[in-house]
Amino acid sequence: MNTKHLALTGLMAAVICILGPISLPIPISPVPVSLGFFAVYLTVYILGMKMGSASVLIYVLLGFVGLPVFTGFSGGIGKVLGPTGGYIIGYLFMAPIMGFFIDKWKTNYVLTILGMVLGTAVCYLFGTLWLAYQGGMSFSAALAAGVLPFIPADIAKLILAVLAGEPVRRRLWKAGILESGLASEGSVGKEGNRDSAGTNMGSDGSADGGNV
Repeated sequence: MNTKHLALTGLMAAVICILGPISLPIPISPVPVSLGFFAVYLTVYILGMKMGSASVLIYVLLGFVGLPVFTGFSGGIGKVLGPTGGYIIGYLFMAPIMGFFIDKWKTNYVLTILGMVLGTAVCYLFGTLWLAYQGGMSFSAALAAGVLPFIPADIAKLILAVLAGEPVRRRLWKAGILESGLASEGSVGKEGNRDSAGTNMGSDGSADGGNV
């Protein structure tokens, strides 16, 4: 990971820290509607598995030590151990799962979105299990309170993250800051390098001939 990658990782961790605390409590659930999922979707979609997971880890650690970056501008170990703490821990598993699919199938949007849905489901699982434990309720009751009301909004966040993240990551690919890993782009680049090398050799040859 070079300096640019470190800067991007830190930048997207900051984006999660800015968006994550923004939340709206709802009366039907102890879990608020927040922009945390959107921020994680966007970060991992742009950066991929390694850098995206690192950004999410930085965010979680900053909140763990007390910075007010969790929902409702809260932080600290008490928040992590509270009823919604399972979703925070779930981010740490959600990010690499999504990132794996995003890295492996960069332009296959069906498989990419499938991986993002799978990562979300794992995060839901952690959140539901912990909410059930903390709230003394059944798994189905925790699922109904902490997951089902949020699915439509989370689907919208996922789609928005893909739409917003796609032009950003393509610009980063084009600038050479991130590697696209696309065979077509790599072959074009190699052919272009060969062509330019051939041109240079030709120019050198003619110059040498002139000198002789």
